[in-house]
Amino acid sequence: MTFYEIEFPLAALNLEEVEAALLELGASSITFVDRGDEPVLEPKPGEIKLWSDTLVRALFQESSDADVLGKARNLERLATSLGAGFGATARVRAVKNQDWERVWLSDWKSMRFGRRLWVCPTAAEPPDDPNAVVVRLDPGLAFGTGTHPTTALCLQILDSLPVSGRSVIDYGCGSGILGIAALKLGAAHVCAVDLDPQALLATRDNAVRNGVSSSIDVQGVDVPGMAQAYCVMANILAGPLIELAPKLTGACEPGGYMLLSGLLKTQAHAVKAAYATGFDMVQVVERDDWCCIYARRAA
Repeated sequence: MTFYEIEFPLAALNLEEVEAALLELGASSITFVDRGDEPVLEPKPGEIKLWSDTLVRALFQESSDADVLGKARNLERLATSLGAGFGATARVRAVKNQDWERVWLSDWKSMRFGRRLWVCPTAAEPPDDPNAVVVRLDPGLAFGTGTHPTTALCLQILDSLPVSGRSVIDYGCGSGILGIAALKLGAAHVCAVDLDPQALLATRDNAVRNGVSSSIDVQGVDVPGMAQAYCVMANILAGPLIELAPKLTGACEPGGYMLLSGLLKTQAHAVKAAYATGFDMVQVVERDDWCCIYARRAA
């Protein structure tokens, strides 16, 4: 099976019209890519926010290895649907057929966080370290593998906390990586919370894969009765963290720890201010443009 890709800048074209035109032509997938380096932060639920300079890539299956006429017809139809300016900017290229999952996983390596915590692909050999605490995780649809600085900062700090025998809340659990890591480090129980059903499914699956499913409760954000925990982790975004300050503060035991991440360094001051009452702020740990607020609840 062979494929080809049509690529063009979105520019002033209407997003919905572009998607409709490509799907009508039989596109197998449509991808939007940032042509520059512009972060898109904190979209509202259901909101689609794209970059000011967005590239569109549409993948099509070829009916034969020499389907030149079919490519030309698709370009003509797109030009008719989207306007004459489309044809001057569009590019067509062949796409080699590969086992994309295997290609993706080939670049996914074992990583260490702190002194002893490791996140490793499922099929990777264990680290050559008798003290290694290993979380087995493969990339999936839910956020969190340790590659992003916000997750890496949380894992690094978590490795240093005395969570053994304690309860932990992972709010905005994504893949479940933080809660599972806490259990691997000796935590007695984890409550993993997320508003995305895919994240809840991923967390349950990853907990089973790591042998800790009996010690983790996975629930949506609307489930009442979240008990207090010794350590509360929330790797989400600045806006939700500020809005959730009363709820997350109340969920942290006196003398317990709070990790707030998903933040740009420029957002740290506003988030710290939202949690100032009742917390002794320990430090803001930074990596690249991102940071994690590491706080302890007043006893």
